[in-house]
Amino acid sequence: MAGSQGRKTVKVMRGLMMLCDECHQDVLEEKLVDEKNYVEDHIALFDTICPGCEDLNRPLVDDMLGSSE
Repeated sequence: MAGSQGRKTVKVMRGLMMLCDECHQDVLEEKLVDEKNYVEDHIALFDTICPGCEDLNRPLVDDMLGSSE
């Protein structure tokens, strides 16, 4: 996938989210992931990630929020 080089992933209920290094570090610091790299609180995750990571994962974010787009 173009533009995904060097990105880190976290598991969410609908799949894997690709995050930039800074957002991945923020997610780890906020302790949003468990020992299996799974994020239980997706709302807190969405509040933590940058707009670029949110845009990159837009279909997954919309699906998890129940968007009809």
